[in-house]
Amino acid sequence: MTEQIPLCELRAAVDSVRDDTTRFLCDLIRVPSLPGNEAAAVECAAKWFDGVAEVELVPLSDDILDDEDYADPVPGLRYEGRSNLRLRVPGGSGGRSLLFNTHLDVVPASEGQDRPFDPVVDAGIVRGRGACDAKGQAATIFTAFAALKRLGIDLEGDLLAHLVVEEEVGGNGTLAMTRRGERAGACIIMEPTEMRILSSVRGAVWFRVVCTGKPGHSGRAGGTVSALKMAIQVIGILERYHARLLAGSRGIPLFDQFANPMPITFGKLEAGNWPAAAPARAVLEGVLGLLPNKTRYQVMDEMKQAIAAESDEWLRDNVALEFMYRHDSHVLDPAHPLPAGLAACCRETGIAGEISAMTASCDSWFYNNQLKIPTVVFGPGSLSVAHSREEHISLDDISEAAVVLARFAEDWCGRIPL
Repeated sequence: MTEQIPLCELRAAVDSVRDDTTRFLCDLIRVPSLPGNEAAAVECAAKWFDGVAEVELVPLSDDILDDEDYADPVPGLRYEGRSNLRLRVPGGSGGRSLLFNTHLDVVPASEGQDRPFDPVVDAGIVRGRGACDAKGQAATIFTAFAALKRLGIDLEGDLLAHLVVEEEVGGNGTLAMTRRGERAGACIIMEPTEMRILSSVRGAVWFRVVCTGKPGHSGRAGGTVSALKMAIQVIGILERYHARLLAGSRGIPLFDQFANPMPITFGKLEAGNWPAAAPARAVLEGVLGLLPNKTRYQVMDEMKQAIAAESDEWLRDNVALEFMYRHDSHVLDPAHPLPAGLAACCRETGIAGEISAMTASCDSWFYNNQLKIPTVVFGPGSLSVAHSREEHISLDDISEAAVVLARFAEDWCGRIPL
């Protein structure tokens, strides 16, 4: 068995590329890569990875619009002329391959977030939109790849990475890579997890409820039906359904530590244009989480049944429920060699190596469930600041995560003897 490279040498190699890591991350943050507008970010990442990995632009197609798993919370997005980025560090012929995934799209600036796309580096902290979610994750992959190259380490298996578009609106970039196919022995989805290893990830459905009322003047008592009040009635129905769903989703390992691992969130409600008029139409949008005891299709059917059963006569005939995003949960046994091995590498570097569950959804289910590639979620940074005006990431955390990934790649893929 080939002797492992000393940890001190791995740290030194990671430290040697820290300036490049910082510049790479800042260059990415400067690109306002909102969903549908990631091309410049893909080009930026391709430029930086050129020289440490084989770089391939993977074209996207409008054919994805017809896919059963396509997510469409943002209408009008098109794909011709756009690309994902695939990276490969070729290995020998005898090792297991390791795949990384992260995303280059970001959510819009937060209210009160000053100059979100002008990165600020201060005392080892990088601030800006996407700093931790998830451009800091791309920087971590870059650091690990660059450090291994700096050390001249050749692995028995391939190192692969997918840097994708449209994760924030349902995972359409990863969906496209899934439909293209990929083979790997394991996959690590890079998201801000505070270095916890998340081997179970909840699913989610994003929903849109359209209510149609009977509009009219506020003085016509009994002659109008407010679509806004109908939407509020639906909120109550779905909250009661969520309570039943949560009560029936107990006893699932790793999730039970959380009081509400699968919340329901009502994010948008649009109705009316005048205070003294009952609106004719109301549109309610939100997200409902689900755990592995239910599939996305079961939850979708049960939501429809709940609305039908609890609606009054008018609402029952004047409500439509649509789904824009449909993800199943993914579960990988914590004893599997992927989470167990990654935890061991964390502990070797002084990180706790905690294995837990993720109470948000992400792209992991595409690889774990559909491509049958064992998958976990891991990365530096914290979801507590993601999507906020305080978004930031520590360069020290990026370095520590890169050391873990480089060590795990050496263990998982195997190292070709010198």
